[in-house]
Amino acid sequence: MTETGLVHRADHRGITTLTLDSPANRNALSATLVGELSDALTGCGKDRDVRAVVLTHTGNTFSAGADLRDPPHPDALVGLMRQIVELRKPVLARVTGHVRAGGLGLLGACDIAVASTAATFAFTEVRIGVAPAVISLPLLPRTDPRALARYCLTGERFDAPEAARIGLVTATGDDVDDVLAPVLDGLRRASRQGLAETKRLFTARVLEAFDRDTADLTALSARLFSSPQAREGMTAFLERRDPTWVE
Repeated sequence: MTETGLVHRADHRGITTLTLDSPANRNALSATLVGELSDALTGCGKDRDVRAVVLTHTGNTFSAGADLRDPPHPDALVGLMRQIVELRKPVLARVTGHVRAGGLGLLGACDIAVASTAATFAFTEVRIGVAPAVISLPLLPRTDPRALARYCLTGERFDAPEAARIGLVTATGDDVDDVLAPVLDGLRRASRQGLAETKRLFTARVLEAFDRDTADLTALSARLFSSPQAREGMTAFLERRDPTWVE
């Protein structure tokens, strides 16, 4: 196993596991974590021994979304999601805990996402006065649009079976490693060329969304996060109180 500050790497029989390890802030997507994960993915892309990448986490949260104390620039988060989509190797998410807001963008970017039945999910952006702007890039082409609209508009929490029903995750089960086992076996039996070209077929529509909408959605995200409502929402979140608009 090799380690950076917030991302650990372990290699086993052609599968590289990258573990988010910032449990103190629930693996929030800080500028530092986003940068380190991007660097780790770059290393995996260059390593001929890596057949596929599994993205997982320590603690009870896969990712709580953007770190409000050290947020990444929208360009950096978009770049990370696109990097996952464009990597010429399958990227899998292994989720055993909670996923919120920007963390769901990572799930959407992954080719396969497997979650335990203990996992929960929520698009909480509306509750702090912003919108799931840039994370919609990988999510809209891959999930049920009616269900996605509901959960993005309400910020409701939903469980792993519902996440599977709407296409946010691929599969779920009580033991996430039991669910992953046949998937990893299949990847180890596939040729690297076959994996790369098959992934390219299924990411084409996602990359079209990135090419078409990145500039507009990045600008929207920056505008919303600098707005008075967002400042109130983020302050209320950090102070653990309801924002002023709650009735």
